[in-house]
This record gives sequence, structure tokens and C-alpha cells, in this order.
Amino acid sequence: MCFLNEVILKMTGISKSFSGVQALKNAALELRSGEVVALMGENGAGKSTLMKILTGIYERDSGDIEVFGEKVQFENIKQSQDMGIAIIHQELNMMKDLTVAQNIFIGREPRKFGIFIDDRKMERDSLELLQYVGVKISPKERLGNLTVGKQQMVEIAKAISHNSKLLVLDEPTAALTSVEVDELFRIMNELKNKGIGMIYISHRMDEIKRISDRVTVMRDGEYVGTVNTNETTNEEIVKMMVGRKILGNTKEKSTCPPNAPIVLEVDNLVVDNNVKGISFKLKKGEVLGFSGLMGAGRTEVARAIFGADKIAEGTIKVQGEAVTINSPRSAVHNGICYIPEDRKRFGLLLDKSVVDNSVLASLKKYNKFGFLDDKSARADAEKINKKLRTKTPSMKQILRNLSGGNQQKVVVAKWLLKDADIFIFDEPTRGIDIGAKSEMYDLIEELTRNGKSVIMISSELAEIQRCSDRVIVMCEGRITADIPIEEASQENIMKYAMMRGDS
Repeated sequence: MCFLNEVILKMTGISKSFSGVQALKNAALELRSGEVVALMGENGAGKSTLMKILTGIYERDSGDIEVFGEKVQFENIKQSQDMGIAIIHQELNMMKDLTVAQNIFIGREPRKFGIFIDDRKMERDSLELLQYVGVKISPKERLGNLTVGKQQMVEIAKAISHNSKLLVLDEPTAALTSVEVDELFRIMNELKNKGIGMIYISHRMDEIKRISDRVTVMRDGEYVGTVNTNETTNEEIVKMMVGRKILGNTKEKSTCPPNAPIVLEVDNLVVDNNVKGISFKLKKGEVLGFSGLMGAGRTEVARAIFGADKIAEGTIKVQGEAVTINSPRSAVHNGICYIPEDRKRFGLLLDKSVVDNSVLASLKKYNKFGFLDDKSARADAEKINKKLRTKTPSMKQILRNLSGGNQQKVVVAKWLLKDADIFIFDEPTRGIDIGAKSEMYDLIEELTRNGKSVIMISSELAEIQRCSDRVIVMCEGRITADIPIEEASQENIMKYAMMRGDS
């Protein structure tokens, strides 16, 4: 049993190298019972490596770990679970065709006479766990029928079933709605009151301020410091993370010349029931922000322009000429590229190298008599990724082994090598840290300075204001406003984002 505010985890002097690359150097972390410590740092700062050492996935090179006052050396996940440690991953690893109860007790099912699974006891025990974490879900419900938020609650109940007193939550709100985030935080507060300590990994400052008691910051694999959340500011945390102030200001006026030529014109675009008569123009060197609430139809517009979804009605002109775009190949042929929100699924080959992914859209360029010119491909990939500050041990590194922010940079590298003219960014900074966000903003600005044009879809109003020259607001598949950046206050954007129907 542990008491509130008792130190339940102490990691000191943790170091770890992989093939000569120093991933952690004297990293440290402390957690008390009944508190939430936010673990923050840029992608590649070492957060995941530190958690993998804590849970026994990796073995540390040096340093000490104390759990509940006892020095430990975990060799596998089971040993850490037996000590009361559980991790809730961003990408839930559960069996969606099984019931809630079956997922909670998978591999540990209670049995009758030592042979038959005791379904009734399993459901009773599951119900008690669900009630303990404060969520109303039937143990008999098929997991796949639940929302992502509810599935996450089941994962937490599963962790508690191991008698866990220390939870690690890795980007738990990435796929949740605002209502589900509120529910998660309610449950976390209940768990805090029961003495459970939690390590909360997130890049979202508003969430950190709401749920955490302290913030521990890492930078380049090293421990930077720990501060009380209510005694610090966002700017101070950012400085700790990146060593410099990088938060950008709202763009006060458009940097796109008013007489710049039109490079893309969309007229009366209709896609199923999601997009209804969308018309807009994009200028050379312009960043056109698309804002709106979830389900407004912004991604559907982007996918239609890129040829990923079928257009029911409407016309598209590129450089003043009408074009037929019925596939991504035809979009790329017309100089249009798309960086999707789900980059891992649609934008990358995770089991291929950095160089393979970087040249993926430009293979013709490196084709010599039916063979790939490896030397030229590697040189160009290295040059463009160096420009993007992609953190990778080498161009041969398998992409799966890079952090999310660095994977995203490789997607951008792919289209820069293709020399596209129109870049569509769908949630360009979703799931990446603040340092990588700043670099992405700088990249977008550099693209427009070099005569490229950008459509940027973002759910973050501050991001829209930071980057856009003009803002299009959508609601329920329609454009409700086309606002110059000088008039794009958050209040103004939200007013039009909620302007449903003909109101």
C-alpha cells in the first residue's frame, strides 16, 4: 500500500545507446502516488526510450530505478507488470472481435475446475473494474462496437486488473473527441484520488495544464528539469524543451502579393454528401488555411482535389487550364501533392529506409536503364532531409524506427524532391512536438517564398492564424466564410465554423 504524495518511482542517471548513438544520457524521472507528471520533449528527446526501459522492453546501460522503494532491473514487460506498472499506448492493441470482459482478462481467464473458462466470473470481475475506474460499459459488449474513447477506458480497466499503481499514458487523447477527453480526465482524477500515479506523455499544452501536477522535460536524451504545472507558463516549458523561444505570433497581414497569379481554381465541387458546392481560388505563393469543426468536410475536399475520392460534380483548373483529376497519379502529374493526416497509413512505407521513402514519388528521375541510381538517390535524399533537419542516424535507417515528427519530415521530403507546385497539408503538426511544429511552420513559409502554394487544413486555430494568408471556414460540407488573415480572429473563425445550413 502507498500513501498519497509518496515517491513510487525514481529513475536517476539512466543512459542508453543504440549502435553507438546515445539515446539517453543521465535521464531522470520521479513520480509520486496520486499525481500526474507530464513527460514532455521534442520528438527524439528520449521519452519513449525512457518508458521502454521502465517497462522492461529495453535494458539500460547505466543508472538506477526504484519502484515503490525497491531497486529493480526489469528484463521483460511481465516483470514490470508484476510490480504494478502498466502502459496505455496511443495505438490500442486490443482484440476488437472479443467482448470487453474477454479483452480485460485475455490470457488470464478465470476457470471452472481448472479447465473451462468461467464467463460469469470474468464478466462480474470486469464489471467491478469498470465501476472502479468510473465508466459505464457492459462487459458483454463487443469491443469493436465501442468508440475509441471507450476502448481506451477498457484498456485502463485492464491495466488496473493487474493491480497497477503506476500508469503510463502515451498520447492518450490523439484520437479522442473533446467530450471523450473530458471523460478521460474525469477518470484520471478519480484514479489520482485512489493513489495511482500517472506519467502523461502529450504535446498538447492545454491538456498538460488541465491534468498534470508537475512537468518533467527532456531534451536530446537528457533530463532538463521538473516544474510545478501551476507555477510555470507555456513559454517557459517550451524554452526548456527546445532551448529557445519558438512560439510564433499571429500573422498580421498577408505576405502573398495581391496580384499573384491563380494556380488552382476549384468551382462547385461536390463529393457524395460530405462536400456541397465548394468553390475557391489559390494564388501562387499563398498559404490558404482551411478551418472548421470535425466533420466539416475539409479533408474530403483535399482528397477530391488529389484524386483519392471521386468527384461527383465540379471543375478544377490548374495554372488556368481545366484538368481531369481522377487519381493521385493524375494529381501529381498536375503538380499537386498531398501530405495526409494519417501519414503512417497513406504517406509512408514504414519498413523501407529514409532514402527509399524520400525518392518514392521521383523514381523515374533516378531510373538508369531499368536500375535505381542509388548514389544520386541517396545524395538527393540526404540533402533534402538535412534541409528539413530530419533526425536520423543515416539515410539507411528504417522509417519505422524514427519518431513521428521525423517520419512526417520524410513525407515532405518526398514531395520536395518531386518538385510539386501545390502542397496540401492535412493537419501538418498533428502528433508532433512544439520544436517540430516550429520547423514545419518555417518550412511552409520557405515553400511559399520559393513560389510554391499551400493549402493547410488545421484544427488548431492558433496554427491557422500563425501560417495563413487567407482563411476558408467550412461547416457541414459548405464554405461559410473566406476571410483575409487581418480579419481572422479566433472568435470570427469559430462564428463561421458553427454557421450551419443557410443561417
